[in-house]
Amino acid sequence: MQVAVVLYPGFTSLDVIGPYEVLGRLPDTEVVFVAEHPGLVRNDLGSLSINVVARLADVPNPDVVIIGGGPGQTEQMSDGTLHEWLRAVDRTCAWTTSVCTGTLILAAAGVLEGRRATTHWGALEHLAEFGVTPTNERVVIDGHYATAAGVSAGIDMALTLAGLIAGDDTAQALQLLIEYAPQPPYDSGSPDSAPAEVVEKLYAMFPAG
Repeated sequence: MQVAVVLYPGFTSLDVIGPYEVLGRLPDTEVVFVAEHPGLVRNDLGSLSINVVARLADVPNPDVVIIGGGPGQTEQMSDGTLHEWLRAVDRTCAWTTSVCTGTLILAAAGVLEGRRATTHWGALEHLAEFGVTPTNERVVIDGHYATAAGVSAGIDMALTLAGLIAGDDTAQALQLLIEYAPQPPYDSGSPDSAPAEVVEKLYAMFPAG
């Protein structure tokens, strides 16, 4: 099985590294990082780069596609080489998946029209602009599409996918291997549970636009 992880400048690291850690450990699986422009692709914090050696055209028939989000997502919304590749591989791959605002890229490419999908809570309402039904769930499976909410939800999506691909026992073994047993010190992981002052703090730290 070949898993293609799409990168672009300004990606959020955990969006793709979380699923990579899970799906890359499935038996008989090859993970390849792909980009429109190979080379060192820098993340949104500017302090981590992944050396991508494969161009999109070099990976025409992946079994699974993963695209994450991040501030760089806004530069990937116009139709072009990436969107053309996503539409092409979507016709033959077993699973087309996204994490966080990577779902917006899939939506803009037109592959999610008429589907249910999720993304980061701050961008959820934008899915409807592309004919997608926004779903406020951590992981959404609709047909051969698997979408995850914000950042850390990519791990949940990957474990869900691992179960569908290789069976629940294998997925649970991988969960045990990576010791994914979340016990966060705060209950502020969603705008519904976070105190109002914490939501205000977030917007002050990362103003829109």
